[in-house]
Amino acid sequence: MSPAVEFVDIRKTYPNGVVACDGVSISVEAGSVHAIVGENGAGKSTLMKVLYGLEEPTGGRLRRNGEPFEVASPLDAIAHGVGMVHQNFMLVPSFSIAQNVVLGAEPVHGRFIDTDRAVAETAELAERFGLHVDPRTRVADVAVGMKQRVEILKALYRGADVLILDEPTAVLTPQETDQLFAALRTLVAEGRSVIFISHKLREIMAVADTVSVMRGGRLVGTVEAASTTEVELARMMVGRDVVLAVERHRSEPGEPRLVVQHLTCRDDLGTVACDDIDFSVRAGEIVGIAGVEGNGQTELAQALTALRSVESGRVVVDGVDVTDSTIAQRRAGGVGHIPEDRLHDGAAVTETIADNLIVDRYRRPPFTHRGLSSRRAIRDQAERLIDEHGIRAIDGSVTVGSLSGGNIQKVVAARELSASPSVLIAAQPTRGVDIGAMEFIYEQIVDASNDGAAVVLISADLTEVLTLSDRLLVMKDGRIVAHFDDPANVTEQQVGLAMLGVEPDEVTR
Repeated sequence: MSPAVEFVDIRKTYPNGVVACDGVSISVEAGSVHAIVGENGAGKSTLMKVLYGLEEPTGGRLRRNGEPFEVASPLDAIAHGVGMVHQNFMLVPSFSIAQNVVLGAEPVHGRFIDTDRAVAETAELAERFGLHVDPRTRVADVAVGMKQRVEILKALYRGADVLILDEPTAVLTPQETDQLFAALRTLVAEGRSVIFISHKLREIMAVADTVSVMRGGRLVGTVEAASTTEVELARMMVGRDVVLAVERHRSEPGEPRLVVQHLTCRDDLGTVACDDIDFSVRAGEIVGIAGVEGNGQTELAQALTALRSVESGRVVVDGVDVTDSTIAQRRAGGVGHIPEDRLHDGAAVTETIADNLIVDRYRRPPFTHRGLSSRRAIRDQAERLIDEHGIRAIDGSVTVGSLSGGNIQKVVAARELSASPSVLIAAQPTRGVDIGAMEFIYEQIVDASNDGAAVVLISADLTEVLTLSDRLLVMKDGRIVAHFDDPANVTEQQVGLAMLGVEPDEVTR
């Protein structure tokens, strides 16, 4: 059989001279899961955009089932049986699951949409591939794992037999990840192909048949998953050995630097998002917070950093009540924040890397001297942090908006961690970054803790919170529902059950 998809010498050079793909050739076999991995800026996303019609290649060609094909838009890709599930779901919250699945391709009866048929076809498709959903339920009322199933069903409903999944497990519990992998095995058993983009090498090894590794826009190599290891893949990706087991210099934590008392706040719709939250973090301590996305973690981080007002309760930093302080006052008081939404809350994308790195300290020495900006000091700071954090850019004059998502995250992390905060709120700090950057960010968070900072680590990556945390809290429906004092002796499955609402005594059995 001919490969389901072939990338033949694909090249993509952007107008600014950046070479995103440099002669990439990959064959994706029918009935297989083909993973593509690489550092941020390696060219993975660009390659997928070429296949899905979001980018036009500078050179090279695509083949489907042995035949050349051109794709100028996502509609062309869909017509050729290629579907894509993006990291940010594209669903209509007020519509039912069935309405979302058939949107734009609705079955009709006469002049009207056949709602009963839409429900029946969605249910049949869901049953066939093990993507169990209730077709009549509103998307706004379902968990994030269910929303992902809806996105996959949308693609399958339109006839996709090649499915691109971009970081599909980023916000899933271990149980939801297992369900996704079971569904993928059903898909490939029917002869469909899955292109799986992820930074989680353990999951790559669990689900992929074949793995292609990219670095610097080029294909480093393609290997069978069964004949390689996570260590070898990481070495291919980064060009060196990578160790994510960060060494902690665990000493007795000091006095509480962050105290949260009976904190209650509401989300943008006026619903209670955090309900009577109580916890404290001591100097030199990392407290992890886990939870299925949408259970109040986002609003908690915003309330701790003054991005969201507090309805009741208190936030105390180093003995000072900062509940009613502004963002600037809280930052001046030593609160650092790596935000979950790097584009909206973390970076000014139209400004340079250099300016983003000093945006909250440009009035202070050495960046200002006698009321005048010191461009040399700003440039030197940018060059140092670009080098230390492995930000892929020529220099600090590059605009942040021209960087890949992972490199934008590196800019934000570099700014926050270089400020030596006394309290650090790190929300999804490694989401979308490659394994090399992940290693460095882990080290920096641990260093901040070792230097006496109180760290709140909010993450959907359970390996991350279990590896780094001294204590672990679990949030569900805006409340803290579980508390693990020794995360080193807790399994991801136990935490995942707590995230899904299983009672604490059942979780620890």
